[in-house]
Amino acid sequence: MSRHIRQKVDGPSQRQLRVGEELRRALAAIFERRELRDPLLSTVPITVTEARLTPDLRHATFFVTPLGGRSADDIIAALVRARAYLRHRLAELVNLKFAPNLSFRLDTSFEEAGRIANLLHSPAVARDLGDDDEAPPPAASTPGKDTE
Repeated sequence: MSRHIRQKVDGPSQRQLRVGEELRRALAAIFERRELRDPLLSTVPITVTEARLTPDLRHATFFVTPLGGRSADDIIAALVRARAYLRHRLAELVNLKFAPNLSFRLDTSFEEAGRIANLLHSPAVARDLGDDDEAPPPAASTPGKDTE
C-alpha cells in the first residue's frame, strides 16, 4: 500500500497560487512602468486583479480592469495584440521553466459586488429585514423553577 494518498482537490494548488501571484505582480509592474508602445495601453492605468494558471502552469488567464472601466473591450483587444511582448517580458522577470501562454479577461467582480450591495440596500430587503426585528422575543423560562 502506498503511504501517499492523493485526494481530489477542487481548487488551485498552492503552487498555482504562488506562481499566479508572482506573474500578477510582474505584469502589474510592466503596466506601471508603461513599457508598452500601444497608446491605449500606455495612457490608461490597468489593474491586474487576479491570475489563474492551469495545473501544468502552461496557460495563464489574467483578470484586468482599466481605471474607471473606460474602453474595456478596446483594452482587452490591445492586450491580446501585445500578448507576445508581455509573455517575453514575464519570462524575463519570473524564473519559470516555461513561459505560460497568456489570455486576458475583463474582471467584472467589482460590478457584481456593486450589484449585490444595491440589492441589499433595496427597500424590499430592508422591509424583509425589518420584519425580523419586530418579532416578539421568545419567552425566557428558567428550568427547575415552578411558576405559580
